[in-house]
Amino acid sequence: MQANGLETTYPVPAEWLEEFEAAARRPLSMRVRYAFIHTYKPVLDDATYHAFDTMDAYRRWCEENLPEWLGYSRV
Repeated sequence: MQANGLETTYPVPAEWLEEFEAAARRPLSMRVRYAFIHTYKPVLDDATYHAFDTMDAYRRWCEENLPEWLGYSRV
């Protein structure tokens, strides 16, 4: 990290380094498999797909059907 043109370093906890090194030794396929966490998204995950004729229809559907915490509402 740089602040005012000077580089600042912070000590990395030994536990973090051990975990990083252990992860780096795992095969790539295993790292990729565990890198993503599936979170159930109400309504979105309940159908195989959704199709809309216009962007306005899509936005209206999101506002009317999706929980706000998913972040699909207009700002």
